[in-house]
Amino acid sequence: MQGLKEQIEALKKQLNEALKAVSSSRETNAIHVNFLGKKGSITKLLGEIKKLSIEEKRTFGPLLNKFKKESEEFIQKKYDDLFNQEIKHQNLKKENFDVTAYKTGAIKGHVHPYTKIIEEIENIFLSMGYEILDGPEVETDYYNFTALNVPENHPARDMYDTFWTNLPNTLLRTHTSPIQIHAMENKKLPVAVAATGRGFRHEATDASHDIMFMQCEGFLVGENISLANLFATAKKFLRALLNRDDLNIRIRPGFFPFVEPGVEIDMECPFCKKGCSVCKKTKWIEIFPGGLIHPNVLKACKIDPEKYSGFAFGFGLTRLAMIKYGINNIRLFHSGKMKFLEQF
Repeated sequence: MQGLKEQIEALKKQLNEALKAVSSSRETNAIHVNFLGKKGSITKLLGEIKKLSIEEKRTFGPLLNKFKKESEEFIQKKYDDLFNQEIKHQNLKKENFDVTAYKTGAIKGHVHPYTKIIEEIENIFLSMGYEILDGPEVETDYYNFTALNVPENHPARDMYDTFWTNLPNTLLRTHTSPIQIHAMENKKLPVAVAATGRGFRHEATDASHDIMFMQCEGFLVGENISLANLFATAKKFLRALLNRDDLNIRIRPGFFPFVEPGVEIDMECPFCKKGCSVCKKTKWIEIFPGGLIHPNVLKACKIDPEKYSGFAFGFGLTRLAMIKYGINNIRLFHSGKMKFLEQF
């Protein structure tokens, strides 16, 4: 009889230690089988009752039944504790859901080439101390033409196929140059600004022309600003954008009403040394016009042209993107074709 008591105490101790060590329902289920299954330790001990005398059965029967019931309760409590822990863990995961976490099978997005090149261009100008500005796409005649030394009936207006709106003297801007006027009216000198944006012109659509195109505008106004500053800026910008330290530029005279003198800036073809289809066998690619800001433009912004000077330039951002990424059709930029966008 004393040996039966010792067996009960030993099994009780084994059960408690086993339950403390488990951390999953699967492990708890294994304990249930080992102790209370058909061949379990407690089940075998219960089978020993039939070997006892009537007096011993009266003493140890209730003791063994109580031990079995307590063991079942201990195991069930472990099941319940593990279940509650899992519910708590799931609730914490929901409360602290990481929206940036990787999702298996998610479709990967692609940066549009406009977004990609605009970010590169703005970073280059920011590194040179320029401020990035934006302006309205619907402009007045004054900001789009008059303040830029293109008064009414000026022949230069024939260069632009303009989209006029139903509002008097209001149009879709034909270039990003109006941003220059807004900036010079509101900023303290010296001022250096770069701006990217859309321009609109009513012209026939083909592989290299569209009614909407992207431009970049830049200018610097201060004391003692010369063409040398413009040429140095153009060279530094093009070398950084195309990642070519040996890229050279070529200067040609040009006429634009808002600059005097005006120049055309060409860059050495980044794709060849002897001529190719991109540069039309000339080894040079026309990039952007520029020049010293015309005194009339400075006067329109209430800036004294005797004290201050500045340079300005503008280029087709779309054209540069086509050159940089080897895109041969301007219409692809807003075609929405996934195969095109997936390249970026």
